[in-house]
Amino acid sequence: MTLAYRGEPFHGWQRQPHDCSVQQTVEEALGTLLRCGVVPIVGAGRTDTGVNASKMVAHFDSEVALPDDKSGLIRGLNSLLGKDIAVYSIVKVKDDAHARFDAVMRTYYYHVHTVKSPFIYPLSWQAPPSLDFELMNEAARLLLETDDFTSFSKLHTDVKTNICNVTRAEWIREGDDRWVFVISADRFLRNMVRAVVGTLVDVGRGKLTIDGFRDIIAKKNRCAAGTSMPAHALFLHDVTYPAEIF
Repeated sequence: MTLAYRGEPFHGWQRQPHDCSVQQTVEEALGTLLRCGVVPIVGAGRTDTGVNASKMVAHFDSEVALPDDKSGLIRGLNSLLGKDIAVYSIVKVKDDAHARFDAVMRTYYYHVHTVKSPFIYPLSWQAPPSLDFELMNEAARLLLETDDFTSFSKLHTDVKTNICNVTRAEWIREGDDRWVFVISADRFLRNMVRAVVGTLVDVGRGKLTIDGFRDIIAKKNRCAAGTSMPAHALFLHDVTYPAEIF
């Protein structure tokens, strides 16, 4: 299943005991439609509270035979899911395919704008107009030479390694007053992108030098890096899989 969602109404992707999550909402809608109770789904990642996804991928096993033409199922799901979640496609994959473990690359976008707007602010962060994006790109290139991202990981997580292979990290101009930070990697740590962006913004503000950014990476200490940026401007943009799972 490929789907998109606006993160603001939800307490992240992952099911929570006392809060509404995207996963729970989709599971219940799918169970209602298939008339078989809650259908567990597994997502490609676990976006935090308020983080958006323009493309999330999830897998599920169905005890109910699904039609070859899934268009009716998709329409039914979208009618139950409301305005903040949209299902785009449902396709059959191999029995052992896994939405999380089979993903070979994920791409996140962080949107910023430098001129106040009453229209784009819910999904973009208003940055000071004096940010030096060229210098921020110089710092971002250091991420391509980095493997240990401990300095940008949320503290006290249960992951076994903080090693990530970042293959793209750059600021791209989208117009006179809009920019997007694009970062791609085989995996991401919790809060990693927002911490990276916050530290790059410190570079762009002149609060941190390129050498200072390099030192933060080397320290492997989250307390040395910049603030975590607001969630509303972050999007899971794409998830890539090998052709063998289909």
